[in-house]
Amino acid sequence: MKTMPSVAEQLRGTRERQKLSIYDVAEATKIRTDHIRALEEGNYEVFAAPVYIRGFVRNYASLLRLDVPEVLKNLDAELAGTKKFSEPPSLSPKSDGWVDLLMLQVAKINWGVTLVLAGGMLILGLSIFGYQFWKRQQSMDPLAGLDAGMYRSVETNKGETFPLPSKIPSK
Repeated sequence: MKTMPSVAEQLRGTRERQKLSIYDVAEATKIRTDHIRALEEGNYEVFAAPVYIRGFVRNYASLLRLDVPEVLKNLDAELAGTKKFSEPPSLSPKSDGWVDLLMLQVAKINWGVTLVLAGGMLILGLSIFGYQFWKRQQSMDPLAGLDAGMYRSVETNKGETFPLPSKIPSK
């Protein structure tokens, strides 16, 4: 009983029979050389998802003029046997942390409107503060901050009178 060669063996064997280098394949398919080597070695763990593997194998098999549907069927069988790609990734979203939720809300902000409103509120707040400061300065005694001895406040009349002038000016 003859076993079917793996997808990696099919790709490498066909490439070598056609006397193509890995660099020739990389240039024709626009697949990186390290990915081509990984495909030919059956090292699918370097790929993030099966969709990349399927796309690369499809392009590679097309270049080598292999039966693409048959190669992809064999690839699916091989991927089902691997730990990483045996089951499809979950389509339900994973629970996000509070940072992700915060960043999502920040991304929804219309920054043009927000900056205009924040600038208007800043100007309004500074105007109110400035007006209150000005009113307080107007009603304050300008010499109130001086220490005793530097300034003597005006005393109210405590019964003292001024002397009468001794001479009345003549007319």
